[in-house]
Amino acid sequence: MKRTHHCNELRKADAGSPANIVGWIDSVRDHGGILFIDLRDREGKTQLVLDPENSELTKIFGELKPESVIQASGEVHERDGDTVNVNLPTGEVEIHVVDLLIHNQSKTPPFPMDDEADRVGEELRLAYRYLDLRRPKNLETLKLRHKASKAIRDYFDANGFLDVETPMLFKSTPEGAREFLAPSRLNPGKFYALPQSPQQYKQMLMVAGVERYYQMARCFRDEDLRADRQPEFTQVDVEMSFIDREDMYGLIEGLLKKVWQETLGTEIETPFLRMPFEDAMNRFGSDKPDLRFGLEIKDFSDTFRESDFKVFSGTIASGGSVKAFNAKGLADLTQGELKHLEETAKSLGAKGLAFIKSENGEWKSPILKFLSQSEQNKLREDLSVEDGDIIFFAAGDWESSCNILGRVRLESATLLEKRGKIERSPTDWKFLWVIEFPLMSHDEEQGRYVATHHPFTSPVPEDIELLDSEPKKVRGQHYDIVLNGVELGGGSIRIHQPDLQKKVFEEILAIPADVVKSRFGYMLEAFTFGAPPHGGIALGLDRLVAILVGRDSIRDVIAFPKTQKGQDLMTDSPSVATDKQLRDLHIRSVLPESD
Repeated sequence: MKRTHHCNELRKADAGSPANIVGWIDSVRDHGGILFIDLRDREGKTQLVLDPENSELTKIFGELKPESVIQASGEVHERDGDTVNVNLPTGEVEIHVVDLLIHNQSKTPPFPMDDEADRVGEELRLAYRYLDLRRPKNLETLKLRHKASKAIRDYFDANGFLDVETPMLFKSTPEGAREFLAPSRLNPGKFYALPQSPQQYKQMLMVAGVERYYQMARCFRDEDLRADRQPEFTQVDVEMSFIDREDMYGLIEGLLKKVWQETLGTEIETPFLRMPFEDAMNRFGSDKPDLRFGLEIKDFSDTFRESDFKVFSGTIASGGSVKAFNAKGLADLTQGELKHLEETAKSLGAKGLAFIKSENGEWKSPILKFLSQSEQNKLREDLSVEDGDIIFFAAGDWESSCNILGRVRLESATLLEKRGKIERSPTDWKFLWVIEFPLMSHDEEQGRYVATHHPFTSPVPEDIELLDSEPKKVRGQHYDIVLNGVELGGGSIRIHQPDLQKKVFEEILAIPADVVKSRFGYMLEAFTFGAPPHGGIALGLDRLVAILVGRDSIRDVIAFPKTQKGQDLMTDSPSVATDKQLRDLHIRSVLPESD
């Protein structure tokens, strides 16, 4: 009874041959006494035919339920012409069964085992994730993820990289994202942290002389969850010695080119567009712009500097800016849609959302009476305003104005797409590098500078002299790879000089010297033993696969994901530890009082 073929293997040329296959019952049918079973495995389906004159088989037939596991052997036959299923690769043949074995009977599944199950609540599907994964759509996703991972491993192997595993138990570095802590039984009162990334270890590998490292690294962050975040995730982690930014751009463009070829059979164009951070924010209001449509933002601070509209001129006088974009063709938006856009702007700190509609040959807006004819003409000319368009404005500090219009731009694109006025095809691959991020940003609440990327990022060489006088003007050698509005990953050229790294920690980031020594002392020490120039990047594998298969949430491309509350509904975790476990770890649980 050894399996001879999988369920997507048999073809017309196999007619007359014996076959023995195994799988899950997809459906059972009785057509006027002739009994049919569609048998499914990971690869596809094959039709089985049970002879009604075979009493042993017909006796079993009543016990055959969908999703039961059976094994069937018999002879491959060609199907009659009118029974050929042209939609099935095995649709020209069927197996006339001689022997059939039931390996396991299945209960009735809690939801349909086809793609209609997507309409079922996610919590139910995650509670029975082993059934959800059995569906062909999800199995195909896992296969594609495997292909992508294999293409990545093959590419790095061909380029001289070593796959090195780094520890999962690390030390706590609280200045980053919130960590998962793991208590140490052998060191009472002390804790490991699960790694947010292998950042420091991979830099130590460069000091060790590995030169080219990669890893499919498991990473952990105890953050609030959303569609593109999970508490544990996989990143393609890379670090190289003796390189500059150009080397990294070429390496990753070649990697993504290979992944797209191996998984989708698609050629993507290289080299990718490069866009400085400031340009991305000014033109698209985002450091991960979606370039599949226009709606570019323009700055009108000079236009409104002396305006009678005090909201605009006052903002500019206080150092802010006025920006606007033309949502072409969206003047027909409903009151509800306009209110949604206003609420979007308010959620980012705006007091409202100023607009001008162009309809039936005239402009309409509550602010129009405050704008001079020359100001209106400038808007019309610079934004190419036509009948049916609507202009949206934001006034405030530079960063807020960019962020507000960036979000309104995306929401407007969604509304225009519903109207069929723009298209954001998921297969219109618009890759770009966003580069020249500011090295530091000032945290007003903490009253100090914080690293925009991380404190190991090297400044652009010509900006190093500004570290002491104007840190906000220093650009970092940081680069993000972006596709269709999604950040696939980011990295940087690192600081490899111990004096410069110590200066960034203590003088720029204002981390006390004793804290620097306790958290990063080993790193600074390592750099004194001949650290090579080096840089790296990390790509989100889950995000990458989600884009390849056209899914909105990375939960759909992870075999066993967590819910938005960080729960695994299938295994009912996290769960309560026993008193003995806590005693062994020298931990006491203090639960909040219930209401």
